[in-house]
Amino acid sequence: MALFVTEKVGTMSCAYLFALIALVSLPEALLSEDPLEIVSWIAETFLQLVLLSIIIVGQNIQSEIAEEQAQTDRETLVAIRKLAEEINVVVAAQQNTV
Repeated sequence: MALFVTEKVGTMSCAYLFALIALVSLPEALLSEDPLEIVSWIAETFLQLVLLSIIIVGQNIQSEIAEEQAQTDRETLVAIRKLAEEINVVVAAQQNTV
């Protein structure tokens, strides 16, 4: 359940939806002409709703990059190991001929 919610909230579509939901209460905050009310709307409504999704999107992107880097590192290490094994075979063959 938590994974499902995280996958759905961690999308830009959800960020746009949350922005629209937050904007519904913006006119009321602006009409109050109270700076505290406007700052409160920005901090408590807009930022919390929208940044939640955007932060999760950013984490997902970073996670994908890290996974790709790990795969590249793995492939590099496998290639290095194969080369090292081939070098050991050549060195062993040279030692046997001496």
